[in-house]
Order: sequence, then C-alpha cells, then structure tokens
Amino acid sequence: MPKERPLWRGAAFRLCLLSAALFLCLQLGMRRTWCPEEKSRDPAAARGARPVPRCGAAPGRGGGGGRPSEGHLRAERAAGQRRARLLRPAAPGGRRRKTVRWHIELQPWASPTPSLNYEASRFLKYISTSQISCEHTNLNSLKGYSKTAKKPWSICLDERFSLIHRIRSKQCRLYSLGLGNDDNQFELSMANSGCEVHRFDPSIKSAHIQEGRRLWYHRLSIDWRDPNPAIAAHKLHSNTKKLGTVLNEFGHQKIDVLKADVESAEWKILENLILEDVVEQIGQLVFEVHMHWPGFEVSGNDSTVVRYWYSLLRELELKDFRLFHTYKDLSKPQMFLKKEAFNASSCYTLSWVNTRWK
Repeated sequence: MPKERPLWRGAAFRLCLLSAALFLCLQLGMRRTWCPEEKSRDPAAARGARPVPRCGAAPGRGGGGGRPSEGHLRAERAAGQRRARLLRPAAPGGRRRKTVRWHIELQPWASPTPSLNYEASRFLKYISTSQISCEHTNLNSLKGYSKTAKKPWSICLDERFSLIHRIRSKQCRLYSLGLGNDDNQFELSMANSGCEVHRFDPSIKSAHIQEGRRLWYHRLSIDWRDPNPAIAAHKLHSNTKKLGTVLNEFGHQKIDVLKADVESAEWKILENLILEDVVEQIGQLVFEVHMHWPGFEVSGNDSTVVRYWYSLLRELELKDFRLFHTYKDLSKPQMFLKKEAFNASSCYTLSWVNTRWK
C-alpha cells in the first residue's frame, strides 16, 4: 500500500511558484515604469542599426530617473550625425571630396630679414640638387624613340616606379602643355611606345586633331583658372581651362606624365594643381621653368617672388614628389629676374616623380 505524501509539501511547492511569478511581474512593471520604450528618431535605427540605450545613465551626468539628460541627448544627436555621414553615398566615381585651399603656405624667409641674395641662393641650390636617384631617365630603350628631340625631357623609367610597367602594358597617359612649340619628338616617341598622348596647344587650326592611334592635338590652353561664365564664349580671345576641368570633361582619372612648356605660366598653373589637389592624380612632372621675370600674375619684389617659387616646389615635396633630374639650359639668356647674377640661367627643365604613384 503506497505511502501518502504529506499535504504541506504540495502547498509549499505551489506557494514557491506563486512567489516567483509575483516577483517576475514586479520586475517587469518596474522596468516599464523607469525605462519606457521610445521609438528611435535616428534614421540609422530605421535601417536596422542598433539603437542607443535610453536609460542607465552614469551617475553625475544628469541621468535622473528615466528622462535622459540634455547632455546625453546632444551626444546622441552628434552620434546620429556621424552615422549619417558614414552612410552618405560616395561621390560619383568613388573620388573623395577635395579640400579647397586658396593660398599655398609660404616657407620662412631664408634669412632673418628678406634678402634676394639669400632667397636666390636657397632656391637655385634646391632646383640643382636631385632628391632621388633614377638610373633610366630617357627613352633610349623604348620602341619609337627619336634622338632628334631638342630638349632633354627626362622621365624616370626605373622598375621601382610604375611608368615603365604602364608603358609596356600600353596603359600610360601623357598630357603635354605647350604654346606653339614645334618640338614634338618627345610626344611622338611616347605615342609610338604605347602611351595615349594628348597635346594641348591653342595655336593649332582645328579643335581636335588625331594623328595615328595614340596621339591627339587639342586647341586648348591649360590655365590656372576657368573662363568667366559671365563672358560669352565667342568673346573670349582663347579657349582656356584648368587642368582639373579638362580631366573631368575627358573622363580621365590619372595622368602618368605631365609635361609643360608654357612660357612663364607654369608657376600659376603649378599653384592651381597644388591647391586643388590635382597634382595627386599625376605620376611624373616634367616642367620647363622660366626665371627671367616673375611670371604671369606673380607679384611682389624680387625676394618675395623667389620665396614664392621656392614655397611652390616645397609644396610638391610635401605631396611626396621628388626631384630626380635637373637641366640648366645654357642656350637661353643667363638671366635671373632681369639680372645677370647668381650664375643662373633663365630656363631650367625639372623632372619630379610621385613616389606614392601606383
């Protein structure tokens, strides 16, 4: 005959269950009272982002009860704005938004008081000293090379830089800026070597001329500013545009080599390339610089002008460009700001390589 279970045990068990249920209800009620659920106003939450907790503020931060403090709300709004910026669609083409600069940073004076002698000495030493060595600086080894070029347009073809590899794979691009110069052997050689070559010269007769598969001529002058939109196109004396504008219109993201012989406009063009970060889209620069006068729209006394020239070239260095070749043209007048001084030529050809270029 089975032994009977004491009645007090069953009653005790039911009492325990009832107490546990009552405690759970109390906890839920307190949570609903002290931390009411709120719909997030953050757009990111509507897209499935994890909501920011509304309660449990740390002591001493104004988190009295369930109402968030004003400081906490400001922090939440700032976080929401940061998330919105991260979720904002990128610019077309995946390019980052460029920072607008209006002036370059001028370097300190070369001496305690402004002095042309000190400025000229520093500048001429700078452009006469290579910053990086490059063993292969001409087109001798490339197909289509011609030795009839009048000037040493040197480019760096060392294996550690990408230009020689892009030439071999027929993927390189050259922009050549000129003003009625008949010496186009460098451009022909680069085109025959497999580069896509665009030469900009306002003196040609047609708007666009194609010679062969890889060489184009454009009746266009590269300037440091775009035309004034208030002036009708037919009233403009010439068709001028900034290089960044031309790149956008042509749909080109990069230039492997930019060659420029623009008769003293190079200083302001170079300044524009730096200020608008267009220079970061260029692999190598080959510029003929002129120093017999300050250059177009370059103002100031002689020492100020030379300081400005030097500061421009130092900006290139800050952009990871390194000077690898310099050529002093002895066929030109040996003048420096209209003076026969400093053992300087009025014309130098300088070549830089962008060490970050890929």
